[in-house]
Amino acid sequence: MKRRHVLQGLGALAAGAGLSRAPVASAATTASAASAGVPSPAAGAADDGRRRIRINGADLHYSIAGEDNAHPLIVLHGGRGQGQHGSVFAAHLPLADRYRVIGFDMRGHGHSSLTPPYTFDQIVDDIEQLRLTLGGGGKMVLSGGSFGGFIALSYAVKYPQGLSHLVLRGTAPSYRHEEEAIANFHARAEAKAPAATRAMLDKVFAPTIVDDEEFRLIMFALAPMYLPEGAKPDYDRILENSRKGIYRAKVHNDLYLPEVWHAYDVVDRLKDIPVPTLVICGESDWICDPAQSRQIAAGIPGAKLVVVPGADHAVPPDVLLRETRTLLGA
Repeated sequence: MKRRHVLQGLGALAAGAGLSRAPVASAATTASAASAGVPSPAAGAADDGRRRIRINGADLHYSIAGEDNAHPLIVLHGGRGQGQHGSVFAAHLPLADRYRVIGFDMRGHGHSSLTPPYTFDQIVDDIEQLRLTLGGGGKMVLSGGSFGGFIALSYAVKYPQGLSHLVLRGTAPSYRHEEEAIANFHARAEAKAPAATRAMLDKVFAPTIVDDEEFRLIMFALAPMYLPEGAKPDYDRILENSRKGIYRAKVHNDLYLPEVWHAYDVVDRLKDIPVPTLVICGESDWICDPAQSRQIAAGIPGAKLVVVPGADHAVPPDVLLRETRTLLGA
């Protein structure tokens, strides 16, 4: 469980090295996409056995389960420039009994193609096309945490008509959350992650990471910050996760360009999100402080807030699954 808890952090080293294979989208899915007026993309297994679909010019690596179900549920990984969908997809697999569960590596991440532009708006448009193609065109449940939560909120204000439900875990509604993250870092880093420095954190919050290897080393040093309070770091496991991770400094940097990152502020639009919403976070989340989740829940009409005792940036998969089922009545 501890390993899955680290992977589920969707921040440092949450690249999800073990990716789930899944069958290609069914003929019924393709027909639904065509009926939605969207060109049917070529989807299937590449030579390496991974499933890929061409979306808006990018080849996206994806997994799918429960594809005979009509109601799509798309899950978003975290880890800007370093995330992969394997662990978050696995956490939601039990919902394939009633939902068409889809996970994918965002463009420039994991095993998806390095196809710019790397912007919030482009990724949001990619999600909309995934809903219309692999998702069959129906209203979807969208679940995202950390950076994936930023993207989920960006989707919700641009394409509210595409949603039936929204799940936001350990995330924030604005780039301004950095101020609390920096304060939390200074309060906890000496005890939790003594190898991490403020200069490293500054690079995580800026478009200045030199190359992929510097990115990997910075996230290795920061990894213990994402563990639950009191948890002892298993550095051998952190090393293995770091070795298996895929780090893209260029993607990270582009997503932190001021014209991209400082445009992310949906605080004043939370009131316009019209669907049942779960907001869930750890009570000790250092990088997306619980105050951010409280702000989201207060802004979205009728949203439910769950603060998980003892958890940091990661939300334990069993708790996330239980609360998601409650939201969905599943």
